[in-house]
Amino acid sequence: MQSLKNKHILIIVENLPIPFDRRVWQEANTLKDAGAKVSIISPKMKGYTKKYEVINDIHVYRHPLPLEASGALGYLLEYTTATFWQWWLTLKIFFKKKFHVIHGCNPPDLVFLIAFWYKLFGVKYVFDHHDINPELYIAKYNKKGFFYKLLLCVERLTFATANYSIATNESYKAIAIRRGKMNPNKVQVIRSGPKLDRLRITAGDIKYKKGRNYLIGYVGVIGEQEGLDLLLTSAKHIVQQRQDVQFAIVGGGTDLEKVKQFSITMQLTDYVDFYGRVDDDTLIDVLNTADVCVNPDKPTEMNNLSTMNKIMEYMALQKPIVQYDLKEGKFSAQEASLYAFPDNTIDFAEKIIWLLNNPEERKRMGVYGYNRVLTTLSWEYESVKLVDFYKRVLNLPVSVY
Repeated sequence: MQSLKNKHILIIVENLPIPFDRRVWQEANTLKDAGAKVSIISPKMKGYTKKYEVINDIHVYRHPLPLEASGALGYLLEYTTATFWQWWLTLKIFFKKKFHVIHGCNPPDLVFLIAFWYKLFGVKYVFDHHDINPELYIAKYNKKGFFYKLLLCVERLTFATANYSIATNESYKAIAIRRGKMNPNKVQVIRSGPKLDRLRITAGDIKYKKGRNYLIGYVGVIGEQEGLDLLLTSAKHIVQQRQDVQFAIVGGGTDLEKVKQFSITMQLTDYVDFYGRVDDDTLIDVLNTADVCVNPDKPTEMNNLSTMNKIMEYMALQKPIVQYDLKEGKFSAQEASLYAFPDNTIDFAEKIIWLLNNPEERKRMGVYGYNRVLTTLSWEYESVKLVDFYKRVLNLPVSVY
């Protein structure tokens, strides 16, 4: 039943291209399948350089982005450029076919600047809260001050502009209510559940093991707060004890070259492969080959309160996990993961080694994680919540779930 028929939803995302941003792409396809016309504005990045294309009946508009920023001036240039193109493309889309909702994803918390103007024409603003930027700032720079206060102010303005807000977990919902002053009835938790038809379980490909017995897999963004330096320190501890373990790191980000250099410094180049941003087939091949998957996110408040997509993707592929003991990561994985003491790279390494030495436990944890995704966390369940949420946004009849 196409319950959102004749409604036009415009999604704006700045930090990742579409369809590479898996959460946004799943949301877009769910809304399209519910009958809505969906348009998306996102940046051009490697592998996604067409300025306009239609993918699966979803209209994707991409704009130039000068760089992936890493400093104050870099962020200013990136965000100013992105905001200019978002303004221009929203005008182009609006005059082509009026949209009823702007669905703005962060970071950064600047889409409200565009949404505020369109609200004057009856367009509603839905804020899809992907990152808690004040906590992200502390995680990156280990300080507060002017920019921290500025991020709090911009976040508050974003929530004040939003008619409704989407939170990726209960921790983010609490922030929307407490710090954003949102009405609890207008905040909906929609988790980034994996799609099982995309994450196919296969035999993998032993070429990724480079002739060794075991593969440790990582997928995700490579930035300051993701803890790849901690992972490499743990890897050094492992290879000093045994030389039958290979590491595969999939993903890109502002710290990729820095992490590669750290790998050279640690004399790990024979044991660690960096694959960068890859297509889904390669990603799934690598993860299916892995014996253990890891999430080395640093124990910051940002990471403690955030749900990481990688955790549920590992679970969907029946992989046992090692991560640091963080609130939302523990909620997602439960018995599918072992939890190292915060910042203790030796404990992290020893837990990986223990799993390698205990294949039956690896299997049990993998099956547990898969069943948890299958029965509770998959996108099949979250997609129903998203459609019913949009019915409320658009004042349409809502089903009971």
